[in-house]
Formats: sequence, structure tokens, C-alpha cells
Amino acid sequence: MKTHLLLWGALLMTSLPALALIPDPATDLKNGSVSGKVIDQQHGDAVSYASVVIKTASGQETLTGGITTEDGEFLIEKLPEGDFVLEIQFIGYKTHKMDFRISSDTKKVVLGTISLESETTELSGVEVVAERTTIEQKIDRKVVNVGKDLTTTGATAADIMNNIPSLNVNQQTGELSLRGNTNVRVMVDGKLTNVPVDQLLRQIPSTSIKSIELITNPSAKYNPDGTTGLINIILHKNANIGFNGNANIGLTKGIEAKFNSSVDLNYRNGKVNLYGSYGNNIGKYVNDGFIFRTEENSLQEFDFLNNNKSHLYKAGIDFYLNDSHTISFFTNQNVFDGDGNGTTKVTYYEDPSRNTLQNFGDVSTNHNQQYNLDYKWQFPKEGHHLELELDLNRFNSEQDAQFRSTGGTPLPDYMDFVDTERQQTIANLDYVNPLDSISKLEFGLEARLFETDVDYSSTGFSYNPDGELVPTPSTEFIYGMDIYSAYATYGRNYQKWSFQVGVRVEDVTVEADTNQVRSFTDAYTEVYPSGFLSYTPSEKNQYQLSYSRRVDRPGLTQVNPIREFATPLISSFGNPSLVPQFTNSIEANYTYRFKLGSLTSGVFYRKIKDEINRAVYVDRLDLNRIILTFDNFDDTSAYGIEVSANIKPIKWWSINASFDLYQQTQRGRTERLLTDNSEATLEDIVVEELEVDNTAWNFRMNNTFKATEKLSFQVFGYYRGQNRTIQFTAKPMYFINTGARYSFAGGKGTLSVNFNDVFNTMRFAFDGDQPFVQNGEFNWESQNLFMGLSYRFGSGKNQALRRKNRDRNTKQGSGGLF
Repeated sequence: MKTHLLLWGALLMTSLPALALIPDPATDLKNGSVSGKVIDQQHGDAVSYASVVIKTASGQETLTGGITTEDGEFLIEKLPEGDFVLEIQFIGYKTHKMDFRISSDTKKVVLGTISLESETTELSGVEVVAERTTIEQKIDRKVVNVGKDLTTTGATAADIMNNIPSLNVNQQTGELSLRGNTNVRVMVDGKLTNVPVDQLLRQIPSTSIKSIELITNPSAKYNPDGTTGLINIILHKNANIGFNGNANIGLTKGIEAKFNSSVDLNYRNGKVNLYGSYGNNIGKYVNDGFIFRTEENSLQEFDFLNNNKSHLYKAGIDFYLNDSHTISFFTNQNVFDGDGNGTTKVTYYEDPSRNTLQNFGDVSTNHNQQYNLDYKWQFPKEGHHLELELDLNRFNSEQDAQFRSTGGTPLPDYMDFVDTERQQTIANLDYVNPLDSISKLEFGLEARLFETDVDYSSTGFSYNPDGELVPTPSTEFIYGMDIYSAYATYGRNYQKWSFQVGVRVEDVTVEADTNQVRSFTDAYTEVYPSGFLSYTPSEKNQYQLSYSRRVDRPGLTQVNPIREFATPLISSFGNPSLVPQFTNSIEANYTYRFKLGSLTSGVFYRKIKDEINRAVYVDRLDLNRIILTFDNFDDTSAYGIEVSANIKPIKWWSINASFDLYQQTQRGRTERLLTDNSEATLEDIVVEELEVDNTAWNFRMNNTFKATEKLSFQVFGYYRGQNRTIQFTAKPMYFINTGARYSFAGGKGTLSVNFNDVFNTMRFAFDGDQPFVQNGEFNWESQNLFMGLSYRFGSGKNQALRRKNRDRNTKQGSGGLF
């Protein structure tokens, strides 16, 4: 298959010069037309679905019109000769008017790029720019503007994820889920990061984040990884003319204090744009909880304290060589240093001789390095370009963990040492050709080479299959995956309709070695089609239908045979023999825009093959312990609905609300003992194949009250309904956050204060019956006070290189304590 892909690539490269010369189809000579592209003046983003109105020269009579596409483009045809007035209107922007003429010499009028100015008001000499909506619904994604929402301020990215529609974060494990499914890929600036997702969310300062994109049904242009789609975290990058910057500082106080700060700078002059940013997050984190096993009348109590320091650096340069050629380079550097301590106390109320106390100490460091080089060749026709991108990512981590036990445990104290090295190299070539003002053709090639090397050693002892206590063996696990792919998409707009179809072909090779012995291989070639259809009968109404085929490749945590974590009664390991699960996903959305705001609703359905889920086994060497791992199971399905609204009922009050409900059938495997643990033998182990139908829902509501032009207040509420998994039933959880924001220095400075989880109700509580009847609860510092200060300086027109955001993600893992 690699040979076929190389031939395909050679064919594409030889075809590019010819494609560059494809002429625009001639329009009807009997009619005139006007076309252009509409963007946001401040940010340079395309303004989708804006109204385009053609009036007579006097401006009194409307002749015809239309709306802009997802890319902000418009084409109005069948215009007679004469003078006209063009008006562009969209909520939150000033109406733009301009004159143009259709004559016998100029039938096709191309207006080029038109910038819309945000609505502004003058108050005592201070310019106040109207707030953009916090959540923007686009044709294939939701865009959450983090900086515009008081309740999305906090120490880290993990602190704000639960406030975003359709997202949930397990505050104990850091596990992220989208639409109730943890098989989701996370990108930073459209690129893969080698930092595991749970660490990534806790290391990125929230003040470094510009926006978060939820791409639930990506097109063939994107890598097909992720059952439920992609999450793209976009960091700040400034490209204003002159010297500009923004500084942020914040303090969060719960049980312990947490400090975060960031600064973003850029200098743009002539053909060079230099930019850089720095962000940090320093603080202590407290977690505690318990698990009670009913049948054996035992209690496990957990108490953890982590002292973490993370630093995020970004620097880059854009060279605008001329109107046709641009070269860009940037690097992201993420440095993390963590020191954790904890205790696990196990109490057997009916047999105190078995009581155990385990003290845990952990010192971990990691450094993630990303280097990105991009070259873009812009042809004379607008939007017609060729782009080559190279991305190199290196991740190194070291973890030293110490375990000290007293009481009924037969094992001596020991230490575990885990060193991890990951590297990924990506090369991709993209070609985009707008065949005319209403259609576009895209081709692309990509190679992703990924390898991780994990070295594990221990000073401890463990039982061998013969029941003998022997030194724990050292393990080296190397996992490599090479992916070669090619894609093509074609899109077209026709009056109120638009569509896009695409296909991606991938050739994948997977190899895993354990202690230099080949433990697993896999090779497969797959085709991933996608399709999008949009109908916009008016500015107020829009209908969307999409389909894509996706893959969930096993994550590193899921395949790594080295122990992920251990407590006196639980250990977790990966399964190197996992195979991918494939998903066919279909989604329909409807957006209604009205005077007071907008309402978006949608439904989705997923058919999943070879589902990956948890498997729970009894430890053959200690029947009182359980082992968590992963396995493939039968096909399953999931479906759900989502509703979100942005409403401004009166001038000083705006509402942002969302509701999502999803249902999924989960399958898994568990073992349990027929008799009491202390008297059981291997013959008492029974295996059960489980099937669980889970229906869960979430509701979020954010209210913003504008007291004055400078002062606003906010109240945010969240409720998560009951959630059922293979192992337990999670009880409902909810919280209420409040906040205030004050602007000063002509709107350049902002002071924010938040009081989160006002009633201290947020906790994770559960009841379970597999493999033991048990209940438990875990708590974290959900109730806290945040104070933040931000200030921006400099000014200038944004002329940044608009670089694509593309999926670069290979799944980092999906672990967890249970």
C-alpha cells in the first residue's frame, strides 16, 4: 500500500502545475455578477452567513441578495447593467455599504476582501467594543472564546473544560470525554502534542488559551483518529503591526494556593512578524476519597497532595517574502516538575490483622518540545495555494515513585522508576484550488512516524506464577506506528445549498516490542469517507447534515504492559494486543438566529465496531486484589441530542445555555469470586460478560449581567446527571460559580474575581457491584476563590498569516483509577 501511496503522491505532484492553471468557468455573458469575501476587521476571521443585499443606486429598493458561505465568500449573479449599492449585515457588526457598477465592459465585479467593523459606542471618550458571543456555532464545529467568559478563568485548561458544552473532565484522573466518550483526540494549535492528555490539561495556563474548538464530525482533510471527534486548543498568537502585547496574572485559593501568569508579545514591521509567549502554573493540589467494600466490610481511604510547576513557552517568526511566498517557524516548549505525596489506608473491620497503610511519594519531570516549519505559496487567484509543513515533536519524562507499607502487607518497601521517550515526525503537503467563486478542490499527502520507548525498573519484589517471592523484573516497552495517508475533498455552493465530499486513505503499520521481543504487530489499510450538506434558506435558518468514518487507535496507556498505577488492592496494566475500533458517525444540526440571539440543536448517531473498554480481572497471585486492563468487545452504538442557546433578552442581561443527552451501550468483562476473599481459591473465580445501557445528560447555564459599561457580573450553573459504566454508577454532580469583571484604562485592563462551587457540592460519588459490591466518593478543591488581572498594550491592524488548523493527534491514553 505504501507503494500505491507513493505513486499517488507522485501523480499529485506532477498534476499540481496543471491544476494551478485550471481556468474559472465563464459566467453567463448576458448577466453580471458581484463577488467577494467578508472578514472580521479585528481578528481577520471569515464572517459566515452574513446577509448580502443588493439595492438600487438610490438605496431605497432591494433587488436581490444572499448570504456568505462558511468561508465568508459570496457570489450574487444575474445582475443587469447599472449602478448598485451593496450592503453587508451581521449581528454584532456595523452595516457595510459600498457602490459598484455592472457595465458591458465589466460583467463580473470582484470586490475582494471586505472587513466588517464591530459595533462600538463612545462613552466619555472611551471606546467600548461589543462582546463577541462566547460560543460560535460553525458548519463543522463549536468555537468557545475562552477569554470572553468569566467562568472560564482559572488556573489551568482542566479547570475550564467542565464549563464547555459536551465536555467533561474527571478531576481525579484528568480523563477527558466528549459526548460521554473518552475516545477523543486533543490538539494544540492544530498540532499533536506528545504530552499525555491528563497532564496537558493541567499544564496549560488558562490565560494562554485563545479559544477551544469542538470538531465532532471532521472532514477527510483531518486525520480520522477519535471516535467522538477532535478538540483543538488554540493558544494566543499576535500579529498586529508595531509592538503589541498582553499580560495576565491570577491567584486561586482553595485549600491550597495556585498561581498562574502569562505574557504574549509580538512585533510586526514590514515583511517580518516576531511573536512569543510565556505562561506558568504553580500550585498545590489536594485530593481525597474513599472506597467501601460492603461484603468484606473494608474501607480504603485515599489522601493525595501534589505540588506542580509547569512552564509553557512559545516563540515564532513569519517571513512575508512577497505577496506569493511566506515562510513561518515556531516552537512550543512545555516544562513540568511535579512532587506528589499520598497515603492509602486499608481497614478491615472484621479482621484488623489485615490492616494496611501505604505511603506514596512521587517525583516526576517532563519536557515536551515542538518545532514547526511551514512554507506557503499563494497563487494569483485568491485562496489558491500550496502549503508544505514539517512538524517535529519530542517528549521526555522521568518518574521516581516510592512505596512504603506497614501493617498486613507481605511486601517490603520499594521504588519504581519509569523513563519515557516519545518522538513524532509529521510531514504534510496540502493543495487548495478554488475552481471558481463557488467551488473548491483540495488534495493532500501526509506521513506520521510515531514511536514511544518506556523503561521500567523496580527495587521491589513480586510473586511469580509458582508463588515464590522474586525481584520485580525490569521491562522495556517500545511501541511504534507509521501512518501514510492521502486525501481529496471537493466542495461547492449553489445559491442556498452547499456541500462537501471527501475521502482519506491510510496505510498503517504497528509494531510493539517487550524486552526486545516482538509482542504485537498490526498492519491495515482503510478508507475514510466524509460528507457535509448545508441548506440556508435565510439569514435566520440553517440546516446541516454530515457523515464521517473514524478510527480509535489504542492509546499508549491502553497498550503499555508496564504497570500504570498501584494501590494495596488495585493495579492497572495495558494490553498490547488491542486492535482499533472503527466508527461510522452521522450528525444533523439546525441553527435559528433571531433578534435576541441564536438557538442551535442537533442529533448524532454512532455505530462502533470492536469497541475498546475496561476489563477487570482477579489477581491470580493475590485474590484480594484486582487488575484493571482493556480489551476489544462486540459492536455497539451510541446516539444523543444537543441544544445550545445564546440569548440577550434585554440590553444588560445575556444568557448562554446548553443541554446534551446521550445513550450508549457498553460492553465489558469482569471476574469475581464466589466466596469470601479470605477463603477463596482459583476455582472460585467466575467470568462475566457485561452489557450496560447508559443514558446520561448535562445542563449548563451562564448568565451575564452588565451593571455598567465597565462592570459586569456572572452566574454559572452546571448539573451532570447519573452516569452508568461497566464498573459503577456515578451519582449526579452539580455546582454554581459566580464572578465579576471590571474594565479600566480605556478597556485595556480587566480585573476578574470568581467564587467557584459556592455551595461546595461538586464531588464524584458512586455505587458499584463489579467485581465487588462497593461505594465511594472522591473530592478535590472545587470550592475556591480566583482573582485575575489582565492588561493589553499596543495597537495595530491584524495581518497574521492565517494558517490552517489540522489534526495531528495520536491518542495518548485513556486510563483512570476505576
